[in-house]
Amino acid sequence: MSDRFTREERSWIMSRVRGGNTAPEKIVRSLLHAMGFRFRLHVRKLPGNPDIVLTRFHKIVFVHGCFWHGHKGCRRSGRPETNVRFWNRKIDGNIRRDTRIRRQLRGLGWSIMVVWQCRIRKKEFLQKKLVEFLGYGKRKKRKCSKQDT
Repeated sequence: MSDRFTREERSWIMSRVRGGNTAPEKIVRSLLHAMGFRFRLHVRKLPGNPDIVLTRFHKIVFVHGCFWHGHKGCRRSGRPETNVRFWNRKIDGNIRRDTRIRRQLRGLGWSIMVVWQCRIRKKEFLQKKLVEFLGYGKRKKRKCSKQDT
């Protein structure tokens, strides 16, 4: 099956793809913020420039697009049937890089969660997974001191 877009149309579409501040990232950030978490974005000092860094908890959340990061078993991760060699090299390289970066971050003591684009639609499921990862229900509330009252 050939591409349904012309070479110029495909080029224009691909030029619009951005690496950061994507719609899925914004959804995850919004959920985290609503849960009371504060975080940093795209920390360049860490390997892989992680999407969301919760420094206080030493945890990192990557938000991956199923196509670009080769989500196995996902219908969105199908590879194009044109320019096959290029796309296989590109996506396989992304997968290898992701694995290497996660290994480096774990070596530095970070806990990592990967949120896939296809999982974001089910917000209740995503929130449950974030709660489990971040230990949200286990967070201790700060006791009020006499100065606070």
